[in-house]
Amino acid sequence: MSSRRLWRRITPLLAAGALALAATACSSGGDGNTVSAGSSATSSTAGPTGTLRLGYFPNLTHAPAIYGLDQGIFAATLGPGVKIATSTFNSGTQEAEAILSGALDAGYIGPNPAVNAFVKSKGAALRIISGVTSGGAGLVVKSDITSVDQLRGKTIATPGLANTQDVALRY
Repeated sequence: MSSRRLWRRITPLLAAGALALAATACSSGGDGNTVSAGSSATSSTAGPTGTLRLGYFPNLTHAPAIYGLDQGIFAATLGPGVKIATSTFNSGTQEAEAILSGALDAGYIGPNPAVNAFVKSKGAALRIISGVTSGGAGLVVKSDITSVDQLRGKTIATPGLANTQDVALRY
């Protein structure tokens, strides 16, 4: 099976998991099931209304968010009463701070910043409700580096302190 065909089959499934995140964030706020510091959405008999403030990275590791937004999957599922306001981030650490500060209602975030934010708030500021993808962190090196031992003394960069790539690299 070609990789393009595989992506076409997998991406809707990934987006569906992410959609659960967005739908939960827009359902009746304050029920303890949102990744939120205080959702601005409200619920009514006609469906959810308000604005979902959604964060994600504008790169391949957050393809489910990009696909769900681009294809209108989130908008169609959330309904006409919900506006989606997006913010993009370069680091999960930055996105976690946005969640903790109340600037986001929901977000796609790696496991390390999510756990750090959960612990930092003693579990009060957010809920981790769904996994969306795996295997998004990778270390890219020059072609002449063929083993971990060759990294000694080299300069290595990660998008941010304590984000998924940083923790994986230190491990």
